[in-house]
Order: sequence, then structure tokens, then C-alpha cells
Amino acid sequence: MTTNDPRGDGSDELRPETAQHTATYPASPGALPPKKPTGLALAALIVGIAAFILGWIPVLGALVGLVAVILGILALRKRQSKGKALTGVILGSVGALASIGMLIASIALVSTTTDMAAGEATALTSTTQPVAAAEPSEDPSVAPVDDVVVEEVAPELVAPAVPPEYKSALKKAESYSSMMNMSKLGVFGQLTSEYGEQFSVEAGQYAVDNVVADWPANALAKAKSYRDTMDMSPAAIHDQLISDYGEQFTVEEADYAMAHLND
Repeated sequence: MTTNDPRGDGSDELRPETAQHTATYPASPGALPPKKPTGLALAALIVGIAAFILGWIPVLGALVGLVAVILGILALRKRQSKGKALTGVILGSVGALASIGMLIASIALVSTTTDMAAGEATALTSTTQPVAAAEPSEDPSVAPVDDVVVEEVAPELVAPAVPPEYKSALKKAESYSSMMNMSKLGVFGQLTSEYGEQFSVEAGQYAVDNVVADWPANALAKAKSYRDTMDMSPAAIHDQLISDYGEQFTVEEADYAMAHLND
């Protein structure tokens, strides 16, 4: 395109019009929208997991769970990661409820224990009653008693109740002793082993302390079994009886068995 624009020197020569263009650039294909913050949602999730784990601890689990719920609600209001925030709220709520339940159960247990102790103390107090002193007789023929001996009734001792686990362990101990001729240590090990009966150490000790068993006779029965079925020598039988990896009888029990092996 040309225009009739005088040059300044008076001529009317035609010249091209200077065109001005504004450069435009396409948007970058790799540009991403700004990433939303997730700090509160992530914190709610982490604290919620902690509250879920600590839910069995009274008070502590409830406090941690409350923090997780608050963080989750704040994260939802700020439109952060909904999945993490909701998970934190749910786990925190479960942990808080579990902790409150444990607190209530603990209070009930303490109250029951206190009531039982008070009842036992009242029972013991009621059984101890002093004998009243004899009143002076109005009959002049009866001489007054100057010294009256006041006798006190001794409180009746009540044997503590045996827990059911202890009773079961005792029955098992009787079975191992009478049917398998095991030693005292052998029975204890079998009762408390994680590969055996899995009783507590206290229950196992109660069982071996109260079982009616003849441990030397058990050692003798074991010795005769080794002799008759495995043709072992007396020395080998004695070692097997007292070995920690064998029958675990005491030296005295093993000596008794060897002394009566041929009876």
C-alpha cells in the first residue's frame, strides 16, 4: 500500500507506508496451574494416624484425636486435599472415642476395686467383736470378780480366690506329671512355652508348686523307659535325666532313679 506523502523537499513521490505490528507469542504448552497447599490436610492425616494408634491410652488419645479433627476441619474449609483431611478427621474421631472408652473403663475398674476393698475391710471389722465384761451380780452370795478377761475373736482368714487360669494350669500339670512322667522343670517349661500351653509364668509356677506329684518316681519311670525302649547305658540315662535339653530332673531325683533302676 502507498500514500501520497510529500517528502519534505517538495516532491509528491509515492512511498510505501510503514506498518507496525505487535508480536504475539503462543502460551507455553508445559505450563501447569498453581498447586494447592496441602499442609493442613497432611498434618490432619498424620495426627489422625497417631490418635488411632494412641486410642488405647486414656486422655492422651482423646487429646490427639481432637487435634486431628480440628486440623481436618480447617483443611476442608481452606479447600485443601479432601481425602487426607477426611481420613484425618475419621481416624482422630475413632482414636478419641476409643481413648474416652478406655478412660471410662479405667474409672469403673478403680471404683469396683475400691468397693471390694471397703467391703472386705468391713467384713473383717465385723468379725472382731470384744466380749462384754460380766456385770456385777446383785446376789450377795456371789463374790465379785475383780479381773475379767476379755477375749477377742480372731478374724477368720479367707483364702484368696484362685484365678481360672491358675486352675487350668494346675490340671495340665497333673496331666503331664501322671501321664508323661515329666519333671518339675519340664512341666513348668511346657506350661509357659510359646510353643506349648502358653500359660503365664505366674500360673505355671502356681501349678508346679501345688501339683501332687512324685518327682523321683517320675524320674525312675523315665529311666526305665530309656532302658527298655532305647537300650541306653546307666550313665547315658543319668545324663539324659538331668540334662537341660533332656528331662531336667534334679541330680537327687536322677540318683534315686539309677539306684532303683533294677528293682
